[in-house]
Amino acid sequence: MSRTPLNSLKSDEAASGPKQGPTFQDGQRRVDYVLTYHIQKPQSFRRKTSHFGDYRILRSLRRSLSMMRGRDTPPPKEDPEVAAHKHRLDYHEDDKRFRQTEFEDNLREMGLELEKDEGNKIPGIGFLKIHAPWNVLCREAEFMKLKMPTKKVYEVKQGSNVVERINLFIRKVTAPLHPKVEPNRAQNVKHLSHPFSREKQHLFDLSDRESFFDSKTRASIVYEVLKRTRCTKAKYTMGITSLLGNGVYTAAYPLHDGDVDGMGPEANDRKILYEEWASYSVFYKYQPIGLIRKYFGEKIGLYFAWLGVYTQMLIPAAIVGAIVFLYGCATVDNDIPSMEICDARNNITMCPLCDRACSYWKLKTACGTARASHLFDNPATVFFSIFMALWAAMFMEHWKRRQMRLNYIWDLTGFEEEEGHHRAEYEIQVMQKTLKKQDMSPKDKKVKLTCTDRAPAYMTGLFTMLFMVGVTFVVVFGVILYRISIRAALHMSSNPTARTNIRATVKGTAAVINLVIIIIMDEVYGALARWLTLLEVPKTDKSFEERLIIKTFVLKFANAFSPIVYLAFFRGRMVGRPGDYVYVIGSYRMEECAHAGCLMELCIQLCITMLGKQLIQNNLFEIGIPKIKKLIRQRKSDMDSQQQEDYNMTLQRHEKDHFLGPFVGLSPEYMEMIIQFGMVTLFVASFPLAPLFALLNNIIEIRLDAKKFVTEVRRPIAARAKDIGIWYNLLRGLSKVAVIVNAFVISFTSDFIPRLVYQYMYSPDGSMHGFVNHTLSYFNVSDFQPGTAPLQPMHLGYEVQICRYKDYRETPWSNTPYDLSKEFWAILACRLAFVVVFQNVVMLMSDFVDWLIPDIPKDISLQIHKEKILMVELFMKEEEGKKLLRDSNANQSPLQPRSRPASHTPSNC
Repeated sequence: MSRTPLNSLKSDEAASGPKQGPTFQDGQRRVDYVLTYHIQKPQSFRRKTSHFGDYRILRSLRRSLSMMRGRDTPPPKEDPEVAAHKHRLDYHEDDKRFRQTEFEDNLREMGLELEKDEGNKIPGIGFLKIHAPWNVLCREAEFMKLKMPTKKVYEVKQGSNVVERINLFIRKVTAPLHPKVEPNRAQNVKHLSHPFSREKQHLFDLSDRESFFDSKTRASIVYEVLKRTRCTKAKYTMGITSLLGNGVYTAAYPLHDGDVDGMGPEANDRKILYEEWASYSVFYKYQPIGLIRKYFGEKIGLYFAWLGVYTQMLIPAAIVGAIVFLYGCATVDNDIPSMEICDARNNITMCPLCDRACSYWKLKTACGTARASHLFDNPATVFFSIFMALWAAMFMEHWKRRQMRLNYIWDLTGFEEEEGHHRAEYEIQVMQKTLKKQDMSPKDKKVKLTCTDRAPAYMTGLFTMLFMVGVTFVVVFGVILYRISIRAALHMSSNPTARTNIRATVKGTAAVINLVIIIIMDEVYGALARWLTLLEVPKTDKSFEERLIIKTFVLKFANAFSPIVYLAFFRGRMVGRPGDYVYVIGSYRMEECAHAGCLMELCIQLCITMLGKQLIQNNLFEIGIPKIKKLIRQRKSDMDSQQQEDYNMTLQRHEKDHFLGPFVGLSPEYMEMIIQFGMVTLFVASFPLAPLFALLNNIIEIRLDAKKFVTEVRRPIAARAKDIGIWYNLLRGLSKVAVIVNAFVISFTSDFIPRLVYQYMYSPDGSMHGFVNHTLSYFNVSDFQPGTAPLQPMHLGYEVQICRYKDYRETPWSNTPYDLSKEFWAILACRLAFVVVFQNVVMLMSDFVDWLIPDIPKDISLQIHKEKILMVELFMKEEEGKKLLRDSNANQSPLQPRSRPASHTPSNC
């Protein structure tokens, strides 16, 4: 193989236009992978000054000029530290160049073909284009145990004739929803797949070798070779991950198939994905999961398949949630407790909501809050909570079945993920440990990082995470103090408008402040989790990803749900009573809920947090940040839009992909969906419209992610995976916790249980009439603590002797004034009983759904069994063919001349 010189891309070639397709300069060999690196300064300097002659001539001219200048003024002396730093930098660059040369020589020994491109269209960047010839592809495919389609084709039956007819009818009805992606085969026909083997190449259809291994498979094969190839002449053994970590190479990526603007004569997979998947105009269509998997690999294909199933399952949840909300709107005028609160004839005087600044107030002023609370706090809420628990169980089962079907279609049955290669940071730590112990331990002893080595990192991570969770609680407490102080300030305000909208102002501003803090802290927690994971130095990429996911999930989950948990379970529980309130930090009195309960405030907080995170953090950031980066890059280039377009036309495929953003993994995409899943299921009793908002967001999210993957980031390495990994365990855990959380929300946050207890135990006529008066206790204003009484006791125009507050306590004139009443203990017992019954019943129903729906569809299990039988038959037929061939050769051997020697001549392979 001939090597291309470094300056292979000439300016006249650039002017003639880019090559058709990602190929070498010969136009034949495909570019399967690209490595980028910084071009050393001497080479760049020589290239820029080549019109002056040789570099040594230029240096002699400089020396002559300095000597002439030295007659007048002495030459400036260079700082010794700066000179030493430059010397170290040059040594470092020489070390990088040495490692590059050795690594590339080793790649050639592995059979890869290389071509360098150090053209001046992207100054300072060199490209190493890699091509894997046929023999390398076959060898590595056998090592990696890649399942490839054989010549054997069989018919796939999806059950009985009735099931097939139903599926055919559904396919015809939903035909407009399917993307216009031409399938390579009929829907009911499948190739029998088998791990590729060079000895059994006759089993596979090799008539078109160029398309047998697609671009995704070729890139993954080259990446495996890059990870396995080592630099051994350097001081330490290093692979591609270490070389990337040390800056020897700056980037490594496969190439996209082509452009998305339709410049080529034929549509490539990338263009089809852009038109039928990454466009907002096709938001109503199904995703082309098969083409996504073909282009990006199984791991990314599974993510979008899971996101599609999750979005589809949100449709019934959104419909039922909207019906529950409409039921609350339709019955608000018939809600007796709300009618009693709004009735002006009920002359109920309430106790002040804060000390001194607040005065007495009429219960009828809480009419709007009471009516709004009924929209979310009604009997349908309990039904919806049970429905969502069963929905979560059905979603998990549906996804397991869908996952098994994809495993069968994508030939992943029997695939077991192997332990990955060591990470660069791990290898560096092992090198350092080897240096320390090379004199103390035997040379043949394998050095690795133990738990003792990682103990400081583990302790640092534990204490840091506990500290940051504590910071989250402190932030929540700070917002509580804000609400308390702003409420008191608004009560003291002379502006009548501010005094009439105190509750709405405090709720809205506090929720917005919480949202801003959550968004800011999310970014901090993401960076902190990565830093803590790097301290632990995980051995493989899979271990690194799992540890990072756990840390990020714990921190972001606590960040997002701490304000919601406080409103649901703690606000209004530790208030005390008039005359004996609970204070924090001096004179700050703990918050109490509105008369209609804290469910309305919980709903507002959940709504603003969910919508804000989706619109600002998930969508606006993902759309805005890439556009800002692109705008900054265009500003730096000093080109107008037409010049930029003309410049992009001259770039080749590997140069265009260099300007795209690096692929950072699927963890951020999964994480935002997991947090959303928690908001949809955990507190759905307080916000039945959450599934609807999640559905609308995900419809946009799918196309937004698709556009990002197709047009804005470099093509990722196609990673094989048979499931979504640790994310499934997090989803299952959230669905189990959601049952318990919703049970406590219904029982302790809403008025559902107190209403039932009053209706069946204390109501004289079995109705809800008198419920409001039943929930209010009496307080004698003469029992106020000194300095806490209202400054304007005549605010209502008359002197108040007795005021009311929401609690179940004895009257001031009883033998045990202000003690908890027997009604309180009866309601508490019913609340706890409801939690136990609700949790066990819903868990039992969820387990029944789990048992009722099998994990593997019946038709898939039959097809897998059929594949095994067909594979046995194929190999038996092959053995019979070999046996017949041996028998025929044995029968022909006596006819051969006796004078011929018995030696065998080896055949050419």
